[in-house]
Amino acid sequence: SGIGDALSGSLSNLGISLILQAFLIATLLRVAQGSATVALTTTAGLLSASVAAADLSSLQLTALVVAIAAGATVLSHVNDSGFWLVSRFFGLDVKTTLKTWTVMETTLGLSAFVISLGLWALA
Repeated sequence: SGIGDALSGSLSNLGISLILQAFLIATLLRVAQGSATVALTTTAGLLSASVAAADLSSLQLTALVVAIAAGATVLSHVNDSGFWLVSRFFGLDVKTTLKTWTVMETTLGLSAFVISLGLWALA
């Protein structure tokens, strides 16, 4: 449909690097609809044309995949099946699950993004 090119072009015009675009798009999709899997696959599809045109090294591709996965991990909330799995398995209420699971998932995602930025810089 061309939406990936339009989105990536708009973000590039704002001076946002491809790796930051990947993280932000995955994060926004994750927050909007809850599923990490959908956020991962949709982000990859939206950025596929830009990635193909960018002539990236294998290390940069690796960093980009990690950035997408990191964005799809952060901010788990009530629309996420994993949120409810953890909540019910451990007998936690919503508030406690948000304070523990969501914070932990966000910390992991942000840490992974920092690692991906390091890999990107090495490439």
